[in-house]
Amino acid sequence: MSDVEQVFRRVVPGRIPETIERPPQGNHKRTAVARYPDRPAVVAQLTDDPAAIHTEATLLAAVADRTSVPVPRLLAHGRLDGRGYLVTEYVDGTDLHERFDALPADRRQHVARQFGSVLARLHEAFPFESAGPLSVDDGGSLIGGGRSVTEVFTSVAEDALAALPAAFDDLRPELAAAMEPPTRTRRPRLFPWDLRPGNALLSAGDLAAVLDWGGPRAGDPALSVAKTEHLVARWYGTDPEPLRSAFRAGYRSVRPLPSVPRAYRVAAVVTAAVDSAGVVTRPHYPEQTGAEAVAIHRAWLTEWLDTGEGE
Repeated sequence: MSDVEQVFRRVVPGRIPETIERPPQGNHKRTAVARYPDRPAVVAQLTDDPAAIHTEATLLAAVADRTSVPVPRLLAHGRLDGRGYLVTEYVDGTDLHERFDALPADRRQHVARQFGSVLARLHEAFPFESAGPLSVDDGGSLIGGGRSVTEVFTSVAEDALAALPAAFDDLRPELAAAMEPPTRTRRPRLFPWDLRPGNALLSAGDLAAVLDWGGPRAGDPALSVAKTEHLVARWYGTDPEPLRSAFRAGYRSVRPLPSVPRAYRVAAVVTAAVDSAGVVTRPHYPEQTGAEAVAIHRAWLTEWLDTGEGE
């Protein structure tokens, strides 16, 4: 019996899945969907890092408890043969990554507004005393990484800049200068690292579920505004201004929108340009790869490099 089958047997005892599907997985987790003839489907994620999956599961449960953000219901998490697993309910919906660009303009703006309000609700519900990667303390509470927001930004910016391939070498000096940490910072708030259409499901024109809560951290809320806005308003190659305005309106419907310095805007593009495996990411849909992808990222970076400080 495979480890995935063992997890399903443990979480849904006495039931044998009719089918087990293995959709495309990310860099760090294996995903499987178990479908049953007489009960709703469930989704399992397995990883070699049990501590990381424990943090993700704790955050997922807390988001469901503290906010109205739509998330899959957590069924179980734990360890199996030294690996970590997380099991949730299966949520029906359309992959928003495949659908976002094809939506009518007004529906895209509606979804962008929803992303803005989602991020604001997360910021409102999750303040932290320190910044950095989240973990779970002995009492089961989520805590920050014991660093300042400036230290976290500097680390994120330096790591992202170092990960850029040679095709960006001519921009490195300007990028480094543009990502000097701002002097004004705010209390750390939840920074969902990968909040974007590609990690969400759409149903009847609304967000049905926000997926993938891995790698969470705490940081300046303006930094997560910059990154999420880039992934929502810019990533798919449509006219960004209406989407940017909608995203910001959604955020403001919950809490005041923080001003975002250029350093954060540049860092948002840099951090999104290369994935955790060091591969240039694929913007737009249909996804662009190779030289086309590099050219798109470079255009976005150049746009912010040519912009003065501030909004």
